Amino acid sequence: MTTQTRSSLRFLILAIAFAAITMQSMFLEACGKMPTVTIGKNVIKLEVAQTPKEIEKGLMFRSALDKESGMVFLFHPERPVRFWMYNCLISLDMIFVKDGKIIKICEDVPPCKSEDPSKCPTYPSDQEVTVTEVIEVNAGYCKRTGIKEGDTVKFEF
Repeated sequence: MTTQTRSSLRFLILAIAFAAITMQSMFLEACGKMPTVTIGKNVIKLEVAQTPKEIEKGLMFRSALDKESGMVFLFHPERPVRFWMYNCLISLDMIFVKDGKIIKICEDVPPCKSEDPSKCPTYPSDQEVTVTEVIEVNAGYCKRTGIKEGDTVKFEF
């Protein structure tokens, strides 16, 4: 192999590596944009839980949640749900949504301290609600921002 061929080959390998790194960086940057939900004038950055495993884990074991962020649980097709706070460390507001409208809010839901999940209360406590999404945010968020049942919810994924 000549020196010129080796030099051209090195240049080609470096060009391919640079292109791969650039494309990976662009992909990560695009993926880094978090989904959001807008409720009134409030924009909340969301983590998404959609698989059964993600939905079951939710915000378990989290010691904090950023002020303007939360988690959305997706139920497509819609289905009746109840949530619990087993292994949760922080209090939450739960916003139950169906077809772009808030149908139920459970505010200031405390963590369940029981080691037995069957002893943890479920929310809403009175009955299951049929939803397309559930949003969890820090406790007190709904009261502080004026979010109420009947408000319109707009997701941007």
